[in-house]
Order: sequence, then C-alpha cells, then structure tokens
Amino acid sequence: MSQDETKPADGKFNLSRWALEHPALTRYLMVVLMLLGLAAYFQLGQDEDPPFAFRVMVVRAYWPGATAQEMAEQVTDKIERTLQEVPYADKIQSYTKPGESFTLFAVKDSSPPKEIPNLWYQVRKKVGDMQGTLPPGVIGPFYNDEFGDVYGSIYALSADGFTEEELRQFAERTRSACWRNSSSVKPSADKA
Repeated sequence: MSQDETKPADGKFNLSRWALEHPALTRYLMVVLMLLGLAAYFQLGQDEDPPFAFRVMVVRAYWPGATAQEMAEQVTDKIERTLQEVPYADKIQSYTKPGESFTLFAVKDSSPPKEIPNLWYQVRKKVGDMQGTLPPGVIGPFYNDEFGDVYGSIYALSADGFTEEELRQFAERTRSACWRNSSSVKPSADKA
C-alpha cells in the first residue's frame, strides 16, 4: 500500500481511519481516559446540602395610617437611596401600599459568597443610620435575609385496609397539622 492510498482525497486527517489502523494505541488511550474519568469522579464534591449564598434581602417598614404616596415619598425613596450606597448593589425593587413599604435588595452575582454576611451587616447599619430621618410613627425597618435556611422533608404513607381516598385525606390532615406546628416553620421577625 503506498502513501497516497492511506491519505484521504481531501488531504485532511481522518481520526476514525487512524484509530482503525492503530488498534493497540486506541485501546490504550481508551483505558487511560476511562481511568482518569473514574479518578476524577471520586474527587467530586459530595455535600448533601451544598452551601450557597442567597443574594437577596427584604427590607420592610410600616407606617399605620399613611397613604401609598406618603409611604413612597417619605419612606420607600429614602430606603432605596440608602441601599444604592451598599457595595455590590445590583437590583432594588420596591412595592408600596398604604401603610407598608416592601423593598427587595439584590446584590450582584459577582459578589464573593464570603462577603454576603458583611453586606447584610452594611445594609442594616446604613438603613439604621438613616432611620432617624423617617417620619415619626414609622415602625421598622425590618430585615429578612434568611432565605437560605430552607430544607425539604419527604414523607411516604402506606397502610393496609384503607382506600386510596382515605389515605389521601389522612395525608392532607397530617400535612395541615405539620404546617400549624410552629416548630416546622422558622418564625419570621417581621410578621404583620
């Protein structure tokens, strides 16, 4: 076989042809890649609940008897301007209704996860410093940054001698009882 017969007509390298012509080297490379893949697989992180930084905080304030416009001008605007001074500030969304100001403060995804607790401290400090400029009668602001304390539980029910409907009704009653139990839900400091 001459050199011209092994080269493809278009002059490009053909990996399939090379692999068929060198079976021993091909098998060797496959075994090495499989062993490297297996070693890499056992080096992967194995956290059951991997840590993550939730980058959103809620700031709420109440002013009983105030109109939505008064809340927006005298409370919400001041909170927003203060939050704009916080490092890594990304999005600030506010919702105002009569007597209540609700502000979502999000930091940039590029913010280091280790800095998140310090950022929440900065928010509390800056808004706390500004709190004296709010009108008399304003309650709060209250902060909620504990969205990351969430976990799930899955329960399965089975019983002999009950119909599917009876089991479903029992499951619904059990679920309702769990939600009513204060220990199954983390209490929030800013409940109205």
